[in-house]
Amino acid sequence: MKTLTFYVALLVFSFAHQQVSAQEVASVETEISSDEKAREFFEKQKAEIIEKEKTKLKYQIERINGELERGEITKDEAEKQKKEYAEKHAKNIENKIAILENEMELRDRNDSSGNYIAIGGKGKVLDININTKKKYDKRTTSDLVVAAGFNNALEEGQSLNDSDFKLGGSRFFELGWAWKTRVFKETNWLRLRYGLSFQFNGLKPTDNRIFVEDGDETYLEEFALDLDKSKFRMDNLVVPVHFEIGPSTKTETEDRLHFSTYKMLKIGFGGYAGFNIGERQKLKYKDDGDKVKEKLKNNYNTNDLVYGLSAYLGWGGATLYGKYDLNPIFQDPNKELHNFSLGLRFDVD
Repeated sequence: MKTLTFYVALLVFSFAHQQVSAQEVASVETEISSDEKAREFFEKQKAEIIEKEKTKLKYQIERINGELERGEITKDEAEKQKKEYAEKHAKNIENKIAILENEMELRDRNDSSGNYIAIGGKGKVLDININTKKKYDKRTTSDLVVAAGFNNALEEGQSLNDSDFKLGGSRFFELGWAWKTRVFKETNWLRLRYGLSFQFNGLKPTDNRIFVEDGDETYLEEFALDLDKSKFRMDNLVVPVHFEIGPSTKTETEDRLHFSTYKMLKIGFGGYAGFNIGERQKLKYKDDGDKVKEKLKNNYNTNDLVYGLSAYLGWGGATLYGKYDLNPIFQDPNKELHNFSLGLRFDVD
């Protein structure tokens, strides 16, 4: 079951990354497509202006011909009126298209939002309400997260001096992908970070001991031979969620809005939840002069659900990072050991 969970999570992780990349490309293509649609819209309006004026002129000519047939006006008067109406509607076409083209040039030159264009004053020819050009504003970004440092586990009330695990040899490593979304539209002081991470927590027992599983109980026991290495590792798949606060620099142009936290102080606080997807124990020792390496995979009565608190503080891409598992490592009736880690976190933008 844990193996299946691992591969499913890996598939979801890869798919999510591809989807974000596709969305970023699509956002640029949408801008281009929107601009093309706006130009097509203006060309269509030009054609409609010409057609409407032609229809009006045709109506006037038919009216004049009717008056001529009924003897209400002379042939010279009819020709004169036809010429005047033809010049009038030709001028209307020329002026209306000129207004339309000027409005389009003005939009391209000055209007970065492109949400509303009104043509003309009191006798305006056209009202155009269309999203023709949006300012490129990427509120959500993503990046690779890498963290590493020291790891340990303690019971309630126990100090590091009394720990059953080596302070220097017990380490953790984390690898994941995180998305960062600006919470507010016009400011970037508060961001939401969320993603998917693999956590590898290692513990090296002291005093030549290894973990032994006996039914429902898991405990440390001294090994019969001298150990060169004894390491217990737990692999977790978690979803971290953090609120991140801190200053940023704002860059705004006619067509782009961008916030950067490069070389800026950032503080993140939140937590994580997920699953234990595997545990193993590595042993190295000599038996009758022969080097022996063992990898022992077992359940060790660990808890399947993992959840805890985490925070980071730092400058730019590198931050001081700490996490604490609220869930005990082992199920009842074993010792209530809680894993915790302290190290460096790198957000690779």
